[in-house]
Amino acid sequence: MRVLVVEDEQLLADAVATGLRREAMAVDVVYDGAAALERVGVNDYDVVVLDRDLPLVHGDDVCRRIVELGMPTRVLMLTASGDVSDRVEGLELGADDYLPKPFAFTELTARVRALGRRTTVPLPPVLERAGIKLDPNRREVFRDGREVQLAPKEFAVLEVLMRSEGAVVSAEQLLEKAWDENTDPFTNVVRVTVMTLRRKLGEPPVIVTVPGSGYRI
Repeated sequence: MRVLVVEDEQLLADAVATGLRREAMAVDVVYDGAAALERVGVNDYDVVVLDRDLPLVHGDDVCRRIVELGMPTRVLMLTASGDVSDRVEGLELGADDYLPKPFAFTELTARVRALGRRTTVPLPPVLERAGIKLDPNRREVFRDGREVQLAPKEFAVLEVLMRSEGAVVSAEQLLEKAWDENTDPFTNVVRVTVMTLRRKLGEPPVIVTVPGSGYRI
C-alpha cells in the first residue's frame, strides 16, 4: 500500500510516516498543501493522510482537488478540532474518513488499512493462495501452516503479489507500491527482495518470474 502523509507539524508527520513504514507501507511525506497537490498529480496513492489546516494550500482544497480528479485515492482527514460540525464538513468535502488530534497511532493505522482496502477489488481480510496465508492486519504470514518471519518490505511485496490474484506484477509496479519516492528506480532492490522472499517462503517456489514482464504467485 502506498500512502502520502500531508502534515505541517514536521515531527508528527515524520513520526506517522516512520510508524506506517514499520507496518510495511510505502510512505511519502510533505509538509504543505502545494507539495501535496504536486505529489498526487505525479504518484498513485492508495491513501492520503491529510491535515486540514495546511499552509500554502488549505487541506480542504487539496481534498477537493483529489475528488475532482476522480482518483481512487482515499482521504483520511486530520484536524485539531473534534467538533461534530467540523467532522461533517470534512466528510462533505469528499474525505472518506476523519480523525481528530490527538489520536492513537494504532487507530490511525487501522483506519489507513481499512481505507486502503476500498481502493482495490474487495478481497477477504486474510489472503490465501498457493499454500500461503497472509493476514495484513496482524502482519502474519504462514506457508502450509508454518509461520514465516518477513521484513517489512518483503511483507509488502508479498501482499502486492497476493492481492493481484495470479496476475503478473511488474517490477515497476512493485517498486511503486512497496517503496517510497526516494528509492532509486534503477536499483535492483525489487529483484533482491523477491529472491530473499522466495528463500524464506521455502520449497517448492511459489513466486514465478515471467521474463520481461514481472512476477506472479
